[in-house]
Parts: sequence; C-alpha cells; structure tokens
Amino acid sequence: MILQPIDAFVLVWLLLALASAVYVGIDQFRNNPEPAVMKWGFILVTLYMGPVGLLLYVMADKEPAPGTHETFTRPLWKQGVGSTIHCVAGDATGIILAAVITALLGLPMWLDLIVEYLAGFAFGLFIFQALFMQRIMGGSYLQNVRKSFMPEFISMNAMMAGMAPTMTLLMMGRDMRAMQPTEPLFWMVMSIGVSVGYAAAYPVNVWLVSRNLKHGLMTERPQGSRFDVALLKQPGAPTTPPVPAVTPPVEPAPQAADIHAGHSAMQEPAASHPAAPMAGMQMDMNGDAAAHAPTLMSQGAAAVPAAATVPPATRMTGMTQAHSMHAPDQLPQATPSSGAHGMADMPGMDHTSGMQPNVTVPQLLAVLMVTTLALIAGMTLPGTVVNMKLSAHDVGASIMPPGMIMTRETPGGAMRDMAAVDPRTVSYTAPSTARGDRPLAPQLVGGVKVFRLETSIIRWNILPYKQVTAYAINRQVPGPRLEINQGDRVQFIVKNNLPEATTLHWHGLILPNEMDGVPGLEQKPIPPGGTYTYAFTAVQAGTYFYHSHQDSDRQQGLGEYGALIIRPTTDPGNLQRVRALTIPGDPATALESPNQDRTTLEYTLQLQEWLNRDGLTYPAMIMEGGLPNYFTINGKAYPSTDTIRMRVGQTVKLRFIGSNNNFVHPMHVHGGPFQVVARDGETLPSSARFLADTVNVGPGQRYDVIWTARRPGRWLIHCHIPHHTKNDNVEEGGGGGLMMVIDVRA
Repeated sequence: MILQPIDAFVLVWLLLALASAVYVGIDQFRNNPEPAVMKWGFILVTLYMGPVGLLLYVMADKEPAPGTHETFTRPLWKQGVGSTIHCVAGDATGIILAAVITALLGLPMWLDLIVEYLAGFAFGLFIFQALFMQRIMGGSYLQNVRKSFMPEFISMNAMMAGMAPTMTLLMMGRDMRAMQPTEPLFWMVMSIGVSVGYAAAYPVNVWLVSRNLKHGLMTERPQGSRFDVALLKQPGAPTTPPVPAVTPPVEPAPQAADIHAGHSAMQEPAASHPAAPMAGMQMDMNGDAAAHAPTLMSQGAAAVPAAATVPPATRMTGMTQAHSMHAPDQLPQATPSSGAHGMADMPGMDHTSGMQPNVTVPQLLAVLMVTTLALIAGMTLPGTVVNMKLSAHDVGASIMPPGMIMTRETPGGAMRDMAAVDPRTVSYTAPSTARGDRPLAPQLVGGVKVFRLETSIIRWNILPYKQVTAYAINRQVPGPRLEINQGDRVQFIVKNNLPEATTLHWHGLILPNEMDGVPGLEQKPIPPGGTYTYAFTAVQAGTYFYHSHQDSDRQQGLGEYGALIIRPTTDPGNLQRVRALTIPGDPATALESPNQDRTTLEYTLQLQEWLNRDGLTYPAMIMEGGLPNYFTINGKAYPSTDTIRMRVGQTVKLRFIGSNNNFVHPMHVHGGPFQVVARDGETLPSSARFLADTVNVGPGQRYDVIWTARRPGRWLIHCHIPHHTKNDNVEEGGGGGLMMVIDVRA
C-alpha cells in the first residue's frame, strides 16, 4: 500500500533490483568466464544494490566479446571492483540476515549494529572467503581462514564504517517503517546502506589488490567449455561444446605459516608446460618482477605448491595474471603437449608460486588503524543524534509528523504517541456526507438504559475533498450523542476494535471510582478485541461528554469522544435514586425543573483540531511538528459545517464542548449577545448569569449559552483566532475550520 510518495519509488527500485539481479545471473552463467564464487558475488551485490550493481557488472566485469575477459578486466580500478564485490557479497549477506533477526527479536539499535558487524565479518571470512575461495586459494580451510583474516578485517571495517551510520540514521528518521523487515522501506534502506558500504570499502580494496593482499577479478576457462580460448579461435567451433570432467585438485602439502592474509592465485603444474617463459619470477600488479622491489611481507610469504591448485582441465587467470595478459588478438593458443590451457602458456607469468604481498608492516598497520577508527566512528556517532537504545519493537512502524524534533533521548513511547494513524488499520470508510454527533437510542433492559459503543479506525471526511483517518465510536466523528435523564440507571458496553488498548472516561460525572475510565488506576485498559461495561446512575444534569483516557492526547485528538446530555427529570423513581446516592445539599446534584432554560432549538458544538499532511493523519499537539492545520465543529470544517435555521424571535441553546486537546477557543456569535446560563454542566443561578458575545472554551470545558435571533440574516458562529477559521491556512467562502452559520428568517 502506498502510504507516502517515497513508497512508489521504493517499489520501483526493488523491482529494478530484482530484474537487474536476474539479468546478471543469466548473463554470468551463460556468457561470462569467471569462477562461480564471483558469479554469485555479482548476483548478490546486484540484488542488494539494484541498478548500481548492474552498472558495476557491465562496466567492470561483463566480457564485451568472446575471449576478451582477461584484457577487459586488467585495469586496477576494475580489479578493485571485483575485490569489493566479493567483500560486499559475503559481508552484506551476513549483515542483512542479522538485521532481520535482531529486528524480529527486538534488540536495541546499539546491540543490533554489533551483532550485524560480527555476523557480516563471520559470513564474509568463514564462508565467502575461506570456504567458497578454497578451490582458488589452495591449501586447507583453516589455512585459508588465517590467510584471509587481515584483508577481510580491513575491508569489513571500511564497509561497516559507511553502512552502519547510513542504516541507523535512515531507520531512525521520520519514517520508522524502515526498522521493520516486513516493510519494503526496510529493504530500500538496506540497499542504500550496502551501496554506501560498497563506496566506503572500494578504495581500501583497490589498495589491497594492488599490494597482492586480495584477489580481484578472475577468468576461468574450463577445457571444452564455451569459454575455452582454443575453441573460440577455431572457425565453426560449436558455441556450447560438452564440458569434460574436471580432474580433482591435488591436496597441497603443508605450508609454512604466512604472516600476511592474502589469497594465493591458482597455478597449474609446471611440468605440464615445459616451455613456459620466465619461470620462477613473481609478477606484481604492473607486470614488473617483484624481485625489483622486495618487501618484508613478500620475503616472508610461502608459495602455494603448484601441483595443489588447478586441475589440468581448467584455465584460471587471477588478479595478478590479469595484468600480464595478451591483447585480445594475441590470445594464447592451445599447447598440444600440455593437453590443457593453463597459465604456463601465458608469457611472463610465474606458475610455481602464489601471490606474494607487496606491502610493509607499517603500511598494513596504518591502513588497519584508519579503517578501525572509521568503523568506531560509524558505529558510535549516530548515537549523538538518535536514541540507539530503541528497537524495532519500541517504535513499531511509526511515521513521525514533519517537523518533529527527535533527539538521542526521545523515548519510543513518544514516537508511537505522535505517529500517524496507519491507513492499513482502517476498517470502514464513511460516506463523505456522513455526520457525527448522531443521537443513539438505548435499549431498555430491566429498567436499565443500555448503550452499545464500538471503537474502530475509519476514514472520515471533514471536507468533501479532505479525508482524515480517525479513531471513531460507532463509525462517526464525534461519537454518538448520548441523551439520558437525571436519575437514570445506565450501562455503556464498550467493544474495542482499535489495534491498541483504550478506555472511556465520563468527563465531570459523579460515579463509582471503578467506572471513571482511568487505565491503570481504576480499571485495566480494554485490550484490542476486548469489551468493558460501564454501569452507574446519573445523579447530575447538564452538558457533559465522554472521551478516551488511554493515551488521550492521541486517541481523543483523533476523534474518540462524544457528547453526553443529562436532562432534569420529574420521574419519582429517578428523583428517589438521586437523593439516595448524593450528599444532601450538594449543589452539584441539585434537582432542576425540566422547563428551566427551555429554548426553541438546541445545538451541540464539539470542537476539535486535526493534523493531516501528505495523506496521513497525526494527533494534533502543541509541540514541534504537531501543530494542527484543520479545525472542526462536530467533525466537519466550514463550509461543510451544519447551518442552524431559525426565525426572528426564536431562541437557541448552544452547548459548547471543549472536546479538543490543545487550544482555548474564543467562540464568538454575531448578531447580538447571548446569555451564559451554565458552565461545566452546572446551571448558573440567576445572579451569576451574564451577557457576552464571546466565551473562551478551553479543553474539557463546557458552556451553555442562549442566543436570541433578533434580526434576519446569516450570522456567524466562529473561533476568534483567525488561523482556526482556515483550512490548511486557506480561506474557503470567507472562512473555514471553526465556523458555522445561523440562518435567521423574518
């Protein structure tokens, strides 16, 4: 599901990555003459890096014409590409597998990075280097582990120095879906991280190749295969000749301990090529004799016995050999006496010893120190700007509002609280013409009025063109208006269909403590799918409301609230219950006449603030990134608000309810003053009543005012903060937001 504009790009990128990897895989096994380990290396890296990996393959490794791979891959920069590909293929595979597992386990980010580093290093060293390269390197598995350790350590440090901060900062940015392996954005971040890691590791891999510490790109031409040079030079040769059985390599004799960690190039038995020129001379990367510039490392290196490396039926040219290859038109011909196409027929190549490192100990230690410092910086510096103690479980798949300031101390609970409502949790889309605050008729069961309320996430239109994702009660915003009489016994059966726990609080009511709806203090929260029954006797009369008290800054701000109107009564049974449950003389439960303050009309105005950006709805809050940009009366913004229709001389009781969470709204009525007759549900005595044209309605407050239609016309009710009478800062038809019209006719 497309939740953000970037999601479309992510899906396209991932599809391109898959298509690129498929192309590279097909082309590698059909057309490119190199060892299987490098084929799979390019496939994996292209899968991780997408079109970037494809570009590297085409520019540095793909044979442009049959028989030209050796010459094409000769430049040092291409050899560096091959070495880095091999490093990244192994290390990134371990890192990505570890990232998935640690996210599912809920490990904190700081521990996640450590596990990823260890997994990447282990996978690269023990599997991709020592195991998969054993046929090429020769020697035993443990010998290859020892040889590969230092180059792999240096290369892995450089790669993780780039990959760690990239993953951390992108995963713990505004869109926390990047921390969830089930989200496409996670894999996009992995792709970016691997690409940055590749770029960080490439320079050091070029250096390692140039010093004969690592292999670069290699060419493998099995005898009789489509890649056999001899067959390529014969006119009319079949394009896909049968491949003869390959003679197993001879087990090498024990070698002296190397002090370097380079890989040994594959060599063929010298006896198979008696005419090989320059036998016994080791060549460096430029084709010059290594003896011209001997070093401490090269002098101490032991050669791999030639008989232990390559079967006669296979031709392998490695990193060193690629720099002494003939031009394409000078490809060596088959040697009848040898029966194979090995390195002995390559002029200037040594076929009696392996790669000898061309580096001094101080040089190696300097590179090791720099890459290790880079690794430490890459692993720790992100902790100065993001909270590395958080895990994927802590933040969920939260998307933070634009502009929210997150620091290294921001807790996961704050992120979840301010996060956008996930549109994938919507269970119902209300018609664009649907209205909130609809009266709900109760069921009468044994003298008890029973109301059934159900919470859920819905799509709700606050304007014909603007839809919010809301926490609704009975599929409307606000929830249904509940009208009861003083002294009624009531039950409110609440079914929670939200993906999180909730409660309902009965704002301002005198009732048993366990019915007050405060989670953790008076009741256990209602879990997703759970039900809770609130039961009490209404002993007061007046204007009240109900709202969520579980993460109320989020749930109430997203629409989980509704009006509760309790009317005075003359029913003897109700009056008796009120007297029995109240303190004598308590003014809060004073009995009133039902005819007091009777008006021609009544209208309830429930105020709310909304934050909706880029198609996502966030709970509006007075903090960075959380300020609202839409305002509603009874779930609608002007000009979609209701119109009250009256005639001159009629009266209307306006019940203002501060069901919002943030601002004090100075509600002003045009066309003359009104009389304030009640505040917070309590009827004011005659001596306390007053005339006004504006009343400040704060969060949680209620005011009952009586307005008289004195003159015909269209009179406004509106908040006197101009920003609150616009829709996303835009006026429509003279206003917006907290505005509605009283249409008075003569």
